[in-house]
Amino acid sequence: MKAKFSSKIGLIAATVGSAVGLGNVWRFPAEVQENGGAAFLLVYVLCVIVLGIPVMLSEFSLGRAGGSDAVGTFKILSPKRPWWLTGVIGLVASYLILCFYMVVAGWTLEYTVQSVTGELYKPVEGMDLQGSFASHMQDYIEGSYSPLIFTYIMIALNLAILVGGVSKGIERISNLLMPLLFLLLLIFCCVSLSLPGASKGLSYFFNPDFSKITPKVIINALGQAFFSLSLGMGILITYAAYYPKGADLRKTAFTVSALDLLVAVLMGIIIFPAVLSFGLEGESLRGITLVFVTLPEVFNNMSLTCLWSSLFFITLSVAAITSTISISEVSIAFLQDRFKMSRKKACMLVLGSCAVFSTLCSLSLTRGSSLVICGMPLFDFLDTVATNILLPVCSLFICIYAGWIAPRGLMISQLTNDGTLKGSLCGFILFCIKYVAPPAILIILISPYL
Repeated sequence: MKAKFSSKIGLIAATVGSAVGLGNVWRFPAEVQENGGAAFLLVYVLCVIVLGIPVMLSEFSLGRAGGSDAVGTFKILSPKRPWWLTGVIGLVASYLILCFYMVVAGWTLEYTVQSVTGELYKPVEGMDLQGSFASHMQDYIEGSYSPLIFTYIMIALNLAILVGGVSKGIERISNLLMPLLFLLLLIFCCVSLSLPGASKGLSYFFNPDFSKITPKVIINALGQAFFSLSLGMGILITYAAYYPKGADLRKTAFTVSALDLLVAVLMGIIIFPAVLSFGLEGESLRGITLVFVTLPEVFNNMSLTCLWSSLFFITLSVAAITSTISISEVSIAFLQDRFKMSRKKACMLVLGSCAVFSTLCSLSLTRGSSLVICGMPLFDFLDTVATNILLPVCSLFICIYAGWIAPRGLMISQLTNDGTLKGSLCGFILFCIKYVAPPAILIILISPYL
């Protein structure tokens, strides 16, 4: 019998946990900074409503109707056609993401420890504040094997959770960690809003300059919406197979999207007032620089430096754990359903092989590494292929399948629970899936080459 989430709260917590991750913390603020501040936020919200939610609902509907893993769902719904390859794309994308994501998750654990011990804030002789943190980050990531230790610890934590199964593992830890995540974010909001000059940061984040809305801003907002909602990874199809038949997919999608958006907004409220308060607005908020250089600078300018730094990296580690367990579950469910493996064996195989590839990803960042593909370290190569190519391709095929190929009436049946719920917004949702999402995703795919 297929495992199920045991409660509505657990279902929501697990699905939100799959969406909320490191992308909300470092990618969203970076996109806001590079794309016009509040103008980007406004376009992003519209993209989530018009595109993100309909595509999410297509994955939910297919997953619950198929009741299997990301590949098996398509084989069950269209057994004589090759649409199962769509699930393969999502499966491969999620596994590639898992391999480098575990490395970054390990960094958050290491920085948590260094914040608690105060090691992160020991001055480096002959360097200014920014140079000290940048040098520390570079030496840690590029010059030693210590990141591997914390990568393995993160993998071990994932294994301990996932072996427990859907309700006793994923659901139980999500019920614990997601409220903790929101509590920590609210604490940081209060701290950030109390800083001098916080109003300047809030104005930048919430007062849009409509002249800054350009085609590039719209394309970037579309990409962020798909990335932040974990679309195209097979996660939502896999999780939806664990949903009970009575779950309201529309309410679930709206709730998950709203909470994911709330996390992004809270991060904006935390970061922009803090960065502007300490005169760091000229610095890049891109990628690892934001988390491992700029924010430690912010904490170093505050009283109780180690406390706030520790709480922040604990927050980041919580987000990393909820994301990595959901990404891992895509491959675990595939092995269980396709090859009839026991859950323990599937978990061991997925996370054991992940340890090997994560090791290679981490070592590819060390100085003088020969682990380079297409001129990029293996870490960056997997990130580029999975995020920029496989995710939008998988999302595109899912929309085409859900809108045009799936068994007649499947979407309406799933959205209304076989007619027991009102069909409000179903027409709009199907219109977006059929006619709006596919061209929008194609634009995301080809925009880097224009």
